[in-house]
Amino acid sequence: MTDLEAKVLTVSDGVIEGTRDDTSGRALVERLTAAGFDVVDQQVVADGRENVGEALAELARDFAGLIVTTGGTGFGPRDLTPEGTKIILDREAPGLAEAMRMVNPLGRLSRGLAGTRGRALILNTPGSTAGAIECLEAVLDVLPHALRLMHGTPTSH
Repeated sequence: MTDLEAKVLTVSDGVIEGTRDDTSGRALVERLTAAGFDVVDQQVVADGRENVGEALAELARDFAGLIVTTGGTGFGPRDLTPEGTKIILDREAPGLAEAMRMVNPLGRLSRGLAGTRGRALILNTPGSTAGAIECLEAVLDVLPHALRLMHGTPTSH
C-alpha cells in the first residue's frame, strides 16, 4: 500500500439543518491532506445511532483506508456516534481511543471509539475543531503503520 486514503464523516444535526458550519470536518480534511492522505470522500450525517452506523458501514464498504468522524462523542442526548460505530466495528482498537482521550483534560469527556471494519480503520473525534485535530494528532504518527498491517503490507517490525 503506497497511497494513504481517508474519508471524513461529520455527525451533526446542526450542519444537516444548516444552523452550524462544518469547521471540524474541513479542518480534518486539511490536516489529513497535509499528513499525506488523499481524502477521497467527505460526508455529513445527522446525529443518531442508526444514522452513524449506516453511514460508516457504507463508507467502509470496499474501502482500505482511514475513516475519521467528528461529532457526537459527548454526553448530549443525541451524541450517539460511539454507539453507531460500535454496532458496525469488526474489532475495537482501544489503544488509539485512549491515546486520543489523553490529549487534554476535556478529552476525558470523549466517548469516542476506534476500530476496524473490513480493511477500514475508523476513529471517532469530538465535534469541536480543536478537539478533532488534537485527537487526530495524538495518533497520526502510527496510522500509516496500522493501515499497512491491516492490508498485509510488509513492515519493519
